[in-house]
Amino acid sequence: MPPRIPASGETAPDFTLVTTTGQPVTLSSFRGDKNVLLAFFPLAFTNTCAAELASFTEDYAAFESQGVVVIPISVDAVPSLKAFKEKLSIGPELASDFRRDTARAYGVLNEEKFFANRSYFLIDKQGVVRWSHVEKLNGEKRANSEILAEIAKLPA
Repeated sequence: MPPRIPASGETAPDFTLVTTTGQPVTLSSFRGDKNVLLAFFPLAFTNTCAAELASFTEDYAAFESQGVVVIPISVDAVPSLKAFKEKLSIGPELASDFRRDTARAYGVLNEEKFFANRSYFLIDKQGVVRWSHVEKLNGEKRANSEILAEIAKLPA
């Protein structure tokens, strides 16, 4: 059975992951308060991932001003993610899906390579998926302008 990606209009699968602060982040804790952008990325210290996270850092204020929390997620362990965050001065806290449960729940785990395919899920304040995109190639990434245009469509 192929992995199932949550469709627009469906409740986003909840999760709790440890972040680079050492503290857990739970998706449902943002309900009623913030929109959330989940950004699954394959692996720390790779070129496209570094470029993507640098762009999230550059545009962090634009996401924040729209009431969006950006949660980049990878299968790397927290110590690796901390080193990656420090080396690149990444703004958002990174979340570790080391057990791969969250990537599986969102249908984006590449079982053969055992990392998440680059993908994005925009979740509204009610915890509902409003937009998603899974890259055909992990070397590609969405431009923040495209993501911010989708965020602009969310109800206030």
